[in-house]
This record gives sequence, C-alpha cells and structure tokens, in this order.
Amino acid sequence: MKKLKIIVLAKQVPDTRNVGKNAMKADGTVNRSILPAIFNPEDLNALEQALRIKDKYENTEVNILTMGPPRAAEIIREGIYRGADKSFLLTDRKFAGSDTLATSYAISQAIKKIENYDIIIAGRQAIDGDTAQVGPQIAEKLNIPQVTYCEEIIGISENKIKIKRRLERGIEVVLSDMPILITVHSSAPECRFRNAKFFMKFKHSRTKTELKRENETLKKLNKEREYLNIQEWNVQDVNADTTFLGLDGSPTKVKKIENVIMTSKKETKILDESDESINFLMKNLINNHKLDNF
Repeated sequence: MKKLKIIVLAKQVPDTRNVGKNAMKADGTVNRSILPAIFNPEDLNALEQALRIKDKYENTEVNILTMGPPRAAEIIREGIYRGADKSFLLTDRKFAGSDTLATSYAISQAIKKIENYDIIIAGRQAIDGDTAQVGPQIAEKLNIPQVTYCEEIIGISENKIKIKRRLERGIEVVLSDMPILITVHSSAPECRFRNAKFFMKFKHSRTKTELKRENETLKKLNKEREYLNIQEWNVQDVNADTTFLGLDGSPTKVKKIENVIMTSKKETKILDESDESINFLMKNLINNHKLDNF
C-alpha cells in the first residue's frame, strides 16, 4: 500500500472545568488569560486514531496542525512526544477572535499548503465552544468527504477507509474514499502517554517565535538539528485573505453572556437510588411541567 499522510487537527483550549465569573470578556470572547490551557480532549482521541494507523501501516506520516497564539506550541510538543512526525503552528494576531467559519477558512488554507494528505483527523468538538462545526466546514472548503462521530478506524485499503461511528442509538460502519476528513467521538480510545524516547529527543523543539526568547545554546541546537524546528506560519504564509479572518471575518456574534453560578445549597438536592427519591424526582418534574407530555 502507498505511503499514508495524515493531518491531525488539534486545539489548545481553556480548561472549562475551572470556569468562573470572569471567564468571558465584554466582547463575548473567552478570557483565556485567566484559565489553564490544555490539549482539547477529543483532539487527543483523534491523535490516538492517527497513531494507531501509523502503528499498523508502514511509512505512515502523522502531521499535527494547530491554530492559536504562540503558546499553543505546547500542545504540538505533546503531540510529538506521543508520536507525531511533523508539526505546524498557524499563528498571527489577525486570526484573533475568529468564529468557526473564519477558523475553518484559515485551517483549510494551511492544509492546502501541507498538500498531498490522505486523511485529516480532528476531535468532534472543542470544549471551549462545543459547536462541532469546524471539522465539517473544513471538509466543505476542501471539497472532500467527511465522516463524523468516529469511534474507530477499522481498516484502510488502497484509496478506501472503513470507519465505525458512534451514534445516539447505536453504531454504524461506513466505507469512504480518501482523501477524507474524520471527526472523532469522545468514546474512541484515549490517547497513549508520552513516549520517553520521543520526549528526550524532542524536548527542545521550538517555534521561531519561542527561539527568540531562548539562550544561544538552544538556538544553536535547533539550527544544527532541523527536526527540532516546529513550522510556524502566519497569514501570508498560507495565502489567506484577511477579510475572512478575525472578528471582522466572523459572522457569528455573541449577543448576551450570562454567568450561572450555584451559590446556595438550597438550590440542589442529592438523590439516591431509593423509591422515595425517585418518587420525589418524578413529582417535581410533573409539578414543574417538565413531563407534561409523558
């Protein structure tokens, strides 16, 4: 079988498990500076699917691509430590504030620059937006097939790929042509841990922006060892039209933000599995007209 080229789309997201009252800015964007940044969970599931293909099929190349501020290089390194071969960071102030449409446009431009891909794999959705729109929008912009809610990539032969999908009422197995874009469900296997050898080999990987803040020894090391350099692209590098980027290129606008914070224990009640608790719950649902049509 021919050499496979996979692009994994990853995103550094704020840890929404720690959202507080100042989590949003006045303009409706996330206040990322006050929240810890993590590797989007379902993108890790996607990375694992790519690495499993690499384990199974010789000469498979796994590329990891992310769009974000310079610090997003942190998750690229996490991908490399787990087995990704090449890395790309799409970063520019002109990308700031992009909604799903602007984001998918920018990423599709970067994918066109990478070229000759067979499979694009991404998480179903990011925990900071929960829209599940970016992956499908990229597929539309690239004019390639898409399969969503992937739980397992069963097999690949020639230009065909077989995928198991996790749906609300069961599973579905589909066969598709390649190139293809796949979004991966959280029920897919969790990503493997860092590989110690990869960590030691790539721990000094840096983007050109990061190298500006490093000492001369590390700069020299990265110059001597090309594999340590994380590709960094801006708007011009991917030939993107700025009218489709950032807040100005984003038709989605946040109309209102409301923080809902539980402040009183009176607002909650812990129920057990007893008949008494279940009866209490049912009566309340009926009285509050939640089960009018039940």
